[in-house]
Amino acid sequence: MLSVKWTIDGLPEETQQLLRAYVKDVTQAYASQLEGVLLYGSAVRGEFLPGRSNLNLLLFVSSYDVAVLKKYNGIHKRWSKEQVVVPLFLTRADLQSAAFAFPLEYLDIHECHRLLWGQDPFVGFKVDSHHLAGEVLQSLRGNLLRVRQRLVEGGCTEEAMTILMPLSITALLPVLRGVQRLSGRSVLSHGEPLLKDSEAHLGIDLTGLRDALLLKRGQISPGHKEVPRLMDRYLESLGQLVIAVEQRLGQR
Repeated sequence: MLSVKWTIDGLPEETQQLLRAYVKDVTQAYASQLEGVLLYGSAVRGEFLPGRSNLNLLLFVSSYDVAVLKKYNGIHKRWSKEQVVVPLFLTRADLQSAAFAFPLEYLDIHECHRLLWGQDPFVGFKVDSHHLAGEVLQSLRGNLLRVRQRLVEGGCTEEAMTILMPLSITALLPVLRGVQRLSGRSVLSHGEPLLKDSEAHLGIDLTGLRDALLLKRGQISPGHKEVPRLMDRYLESLGQLVIAVEQRLGQR
C-alpha cells in the first residue's frame, strides 16, 4: 500500500507533523498486518484545542489476537504523552457487526474522518441505523446516571465537578447528532451550533450544557463558589434534555 499525503484544514501544523510521525511508528510496527489508519473526532471536525483535545484514531488490522495488540505497547508509551488515546482496533470482518451494535459512534466516524494511511474501509460502506434510536436513548439516560454516580464518588467536590462536566458534554455531542439524524435535520459538527439547534428543536433551555462546553474549552474559569451552581445548571439542562428526547422519540 502507498503512503497517503494529507493536510487537515484547521489543525495546527505541529499537530499534523506529530500525526505523521505517529503513522510512521504504527506502520513500521505492524507492517503488512496494518490495512489503514483513520483520524476522527475533534481534530477532523475543526474543534481541536491544542493541550486539551485528544487525538482519536482507528487502526484497521488483519487480526487482533494478543500478539498483534501487544505490539502497540511501545507505541502507547510514547504517544499517550502526546494526547493520542489508545485507538480502536478493527478488522474488515467485524466492521459491519461493530457498526450494527454501535450505530451512533460509527455514523459519527463514517461521516467525519480522515484517512492518514492505507485504504479507507468506509468507502462504499453503509452503517445500519436500525438501532440508532435505542442507542441514543440509552446513551442519554446513561450519561445522566453516570454523572450523578461519579459526582458522589468524587465527594461532590469542586474538582470533581470541573472534571465531570467536560467529560459528560464530550460524550453528549455525538448523541445530539444522533438526535438530529433521527429527526431528519442537518447534522451539525460543531458543539455550539449543535446545542443551539437542539434547544430550538426540542424547546428546552440548554444553558448548563453550553456553560460546560465553554468550561471544556477553557473559555470560562468559574470560581470556587460558582462551580456548584454551574453543576446544578448542568444537571438541570441534562435532565431536561433526557426527558425531551425520550418524549420525542417515544412518539415515533
